[in-house]
Amino acid sequence: MKFKLHTKVQSGLEQINIAPLVDVIFQLLIFFMLTSSFALPSSIEVKLPKAITSDVVKEENVAITITSENVIYLNNKIITTKELRKELSKPSNKKRPLLIKADRRSSVGRVVDIWDLCRELGIERINIATDQEK
Repeated sequence: MKFKLHTKVQSGLEQINIAPLVDVIFQLLIFFMLTSSFALPSSIEVKLPKAITSDVVKEENVAITITSENVIYLNNKIITTKELRKELSKPSNKKRPLLIKADRRSSVGRVVDIWDLCRELGIERINIATDQEK
């Protein structure tokens, strides 16, 4: 019995199959697209004014945030001035200290309006958030 000798020596693959590579790349692309769309912003971005004489407040506060576009947030929810008056007039909110976080580019008039509203409702402990200068 005579066997045929293979005269052609295989020195590697003649053609690379890239179909599995394309599948893996496509799966990774879908994964990153889905996970990036579920990322929620952690908080409202406010650049606080700097002050040398700021203190650290350790109590739980009712937080009012005023952005640079003069949009008002109460505990990270957008709110109007009328709704803010209703929320702050509740007895549970009157006892807690109030923290106003105003962006340094927000109008002073808006901050004063909120301050006056709080004083009118009988809230005595009002704080303004600042960053400490270094």
